[in-house]
Amino acid sequence: CSMCSRKAVVSTQSTGYIDMKVVGEGEEAEEETNTVLVKEEDRLAAVIDEIDRDVHIVPRGSYVKTATGKIVTNRSFEGLKNLDCVKLSSYFHFKVTPSTDKINLLAKATLDPSIDFLEHIEHDLPKGCWSLHQERGSGLVVLKSLLWLGYNFYHVPGTRKFGSAYFGTGEKNIDLPFML
Repeated sequence: CSMCSRKAVVSTQSTGYIDMKVVGEGEEAEEETNTVLVKEEDRLAAVIDEIDRDVHIVPRGSYVKTATGKIVTNRSFEGLKNLDCVKLSSYFHFKVTPSTDKINLLAKATLDPSIDFLEHIEHDLPKGCWSLHQERGSGLVVLKSLLWLGYNFYHVPGTRKFGSAYFGTGEKNIDLPFML
């Protein structure tokens, strides 16, 4: 999206963005503002893209990386085991950003490059930005994002069933670090 590359302040209630810059130096510095109108569908697309980049997650092993580097659905994925489904390390962001620098050397030795090519959500900042719950009767696991309130992910352990939905206001919870 061409809008995403520009530094902008996008209000969820308006149809434009403000591009501010400082002109001059010292006491003679003045702020210059430039308001550009953006269509609502473009603004909404940018917000959805940001939500997707921040919180779209999948269970470990549900996708594999082939020898050619192509990412495909893992046909042999049978769901997470009951013990694994309650660990944040069993869920990955569904975006290819190989960031193994956050993982210690001992943990890197146990990684499988065909299924561990995505980024764990356990390393997300601020710590505690995910709420994980498991229902007692069905075993259903629900992860809720505290960064984007309204994002819910579910997985039924031992099955291929998982998915997510966002029912929110489109506003990022920027106060989250102060709430934890």
